[in-house]
Amino acid sequence: MTEIGFTLSSEEHHPNDLVEYATRAEAIGFDFLSISDHFHPWISAQGDAPFVWSTLGGVAAATDEIDVGVGVSAPIVRIHPAIYAQAAATTAAMFDDRQFFAGVGTGELLNEHVLGDRWPEHEVRLEMLEEAVAVIDKLWTGQEVSHRGEHYTVENAKLFTLPEERPPICVSAYGERAAKAAADFGDGFWSVGPQDVVETWEQHGGEGPRFCQLQACVADSKDGAVSTAHEQWPIAGLKGELNSVLPTPKHFEQAAQMVSEEDIAESSIITGPDAQQHIDAIQEAIDTGYDHVYVMQIGDDQDALLEMYREEVLPSFS
Repeated sequence: MTEIGFTLSSEEHHPNDLVEYATRAEAIGFDFLSISDHFHPWISAQGDAPFVWSTLGGVAAATDEIDVGVGVSAPIVRIHPAIYAQAAATTAAMFDDRQFFAGVGTGELLNEHVLGDRWPEHEVRLEMLEEAVAVIDKLWTGQEVSHRGEHYTVENAKLFTLPEERPPICVSAYGERAAKAAADFGDGFWSVGPQDVVETWEQHGGEGPRFCQLQACVADSKDGAVSTAHEQWPIAGLKGELNSVLPTPKHFEQAAQMVSEEDIAESSIITGPDAQQHIDAIQEAIDTGYDHVYVMQIGDDQDALLEMYREEVLPSFS
């Protein structure tokens, strides 16, 4: 059975607002929430980047039943995997018997360079992620852990606060190499898409939940939605690896000058007031192989999407 989720966009909203959106999404009937983990927004116009683990504490206290995942963190440079293990375990424990999904990936320079560490090429970051997941797994046993690996050292570390059940670690992938790696050491798959690399992940033995995010801007008109998306999320029009290698919001703003409203209109962002577009996009993701499909509303007007889903979209999948 497919579950439909709602994105809490840390790049665009104050943490108290994110907590409020979480409660409203639960009341409307979404199955789960996903929240992004950023040190910086992509561009300054987005305006926010709260610490995800603090925000999740508020979400845990304000909601009752809805499942939650982080989509995704990079426990390789900015956050040591031992610290990630403690943060995610504490968060999962706060959600009691609800499902908490730990989404992890190789990250972006935008967030991960802030401590002055070298930014390795993707192949090395993937190796680091695999070792990081191994460290997290060891710590989540509740045993004392000492680890001396190629990338990380842990000495006499033991987590005393753990959830009753170990959270699944869902590994993000956008290419074939990463999808194969995700199948090797992850408990699930996470992507923005739908990306057909989920098929590669499955073919190489991947098992577990499969997450896919859809981006949208619901507004009174197609033109108004495109304009808002262009102002708030022009990165959707950037090509290649720029999203992984640009270091600051200022650099993204410079790159975004090459993106036109026409580019946004032709991108994968669902724009306008037509609920059928959302229904079709969700169904496409399901047909591609995803069983957790979640949607992000770009811009300040979160109610526009929430009400559309309450009235038209969620009933189509109930």
